[in-house]
This record gives sequence, C-alpha cells and structure tokens, in this order.
Amino acid sequence: MNLYNYQPEKPFAQKHLLSLQSYSPDEICQVVSLGLKLKEQQKNNIKHPLLQGKTLAMIFSKSSTRTRVSFEVGMYQLGGKALFLSSSDIQLGRGETISDTAQVLSRYVDGIMIRTFKQSDVEDLAKYGTIPVINALTDLLHPCQALADIMTIYEKKHAWKWLKLAFIGDGNNVAHSLMIACSKIGMDFSISCPAGYEPDEQITASAKQNAEISGSKITITHDPKEAINGADAVYTDVWSSMGQEAEIEERKQVFAPYQVNSSLFSLAKPDAIFLHCLPAHRGEEVTEDIIDGPNSVVFDEAENRLHVQKAILALLLK
Repeated sequence: MNLYNYQPEKPFAQKHLLSLQSYSPDEICQVVSLGLKLKEQQKNNIKHPLLQGKTLAMIFSKSSTRTRVSFEVGMYQLGGKALFLSSSDIQLGRGETISDTAQVLSRYVDGIMIRTFKQSDVEDLAKYGTIPVINALTDLLHPCQALADIMTIYEKKHAWKWLKLAFIGDGNNVAHSLMIACSKIGMDFSISCPAGYEPDEQITASAKQNAEISGSKITITHDPKEAINGADAVYTDVWSSMGQEAEIEERKQVFAPYQVNSSLFSLAKPDAIFLHCLPAHRGEEVTEDIIDGPNSVVFDEAENRLHVQKAILALLLK
C-alpha cells in the first residue's frame, strides 16, 4: 500500500473524530495519506489554505503543550483561526450545560476540538452540536495521538500489514486508541501491563473483533518480554497520567519491572523503532539511552501530531 499516492475506496464520510472505532480502514488511510501530503507540502514551503475563513474552538479541561500548539499552528497553516478556551474561560457541564455549550458554539465556529476527562462530554458535544467535534484526549481515548503514531510507523517502515507494535506499561487512553488503530489497519498489537492495569474490556473486545477482519493479532500479557519479542515498534507512556497524582509512588513500584531499557529493548527486532507520546520521565518508564538513542523517533512522532491533525481538520471542516 502506497499512502503517498493513496486512492480512497469511498468518499470520506465521517463528521466527527470521537473514536477511531467508528472509522473504516479506508478512512484511516485517507487521514494518514493526507497528513503525509500536507507534511511534504509544508517541507517544500507550499501553502495549503484549505480552511481559509474557518474557525476552530479549542476547549481545554486538561492542559497540554503538543495539543494546543499543534492544533493552533495547524489551523494557521491551513488558513484558519483557532480560539483557545481554558477551563476558566468555559464552564463545560458546570455553569452551563453541555447541550447549551454545543448549540451556542455551533453558531459561532466551524468546529470544536476538546481535551478533557470524560469521553461522554466529547460525545455529548457531538450529539447536541451541529459542527464537527474532535477528541483531542479523554481519559478513555486519544485518537489524534494514535493517528500520529501509525503515520510515524508508516514513514519509517513503509508498511503496516504484518508489523508488530508492542506497548509496555499502563493500559491507558493511548494504548486504547493504538489498539483500535492497529486492529483496523492489520498491524499486530501486543501490550504488557501489571495485573489490574489492563486495557478496558470493551475496547479490547472491539479491537479483537476488528482484528478478525483485518487479520491482525491482539495480545495482552503481564510479561513485557513476551510482548516485546520480535516487535517492529516499541511504545511506552508515563506511568501516572493527569488526575492520578495521588497514585504516583504506588505506580512507580508497580510499574518498575515494565521500564523500557536496553535489556528489554534488545528483544525487539534490531531495526525496531521506539515511540513515546511525550512528555517522558527519563529513568522511569524509559531510560535515556533508549529515548535519546538511534532507534528513537519520538520527535518525528511529535511533529506528526501537527500534520495528521491538519489532515483531520481539513477532512472534517472541509
């Protein structure tokens, strides 16, 4: 499959990006293909004002460096305007109902990007509004990150099918969206996590159903060596996410055997790449020699958040 010259099977039909579960493999390919093209154009100083005159409302209940900068710059590069709304600017679901917020913003802007805690808030915005809604992160899912990740893997490996991605650590929102993405596009996904920190059962069930169609394999294990064995790409994330501050010390002890270090990484293929959604805690979930080593692609991956999100914006906001 050549995503640099991808021919869609059907017109892109999605109105929102709430979860990749609702996206077909063809639609995922369309997003990544457009991201690759927009990236190439940007590198060659070719302007692409696809969203001239469009406005995006960016709602942040959770702060983020990469999410804010990539979406704001992305809208600017596409010729549009981004409006930042922090938790102090907007009382989503508290001072004003989500229904009212969605209907009001639908009269003002052309799309909503939201980074928040509850997946239901994102889904309710889409339910009650009349404009596209983009899930930039919830406690359950992180579809934008997963799209950037599989775009990065494609850039480095020039394929998805028959590759293996190993995720070492917490069965969190990033792991959920990666599992869904891989199961859709035919990439094997193996995750190793401590007992009690496995991925959500419903997400796992959906991914396994997807995998039956795509021919990929989903593996969940408590043994990091089993998960990483023969992997083409290795992924990890912080052990404690925003909202889990009270669990930091406990999680450090529980996840210590799941650190991605040179000994564990050596079990992957010699040309395996290392990914991390950032920010990273060097010396905890990953050692410096891995994240800053020759197999690491974490900064290419971070850059691709910009390009794949521009593709999402262009396809949804038209």
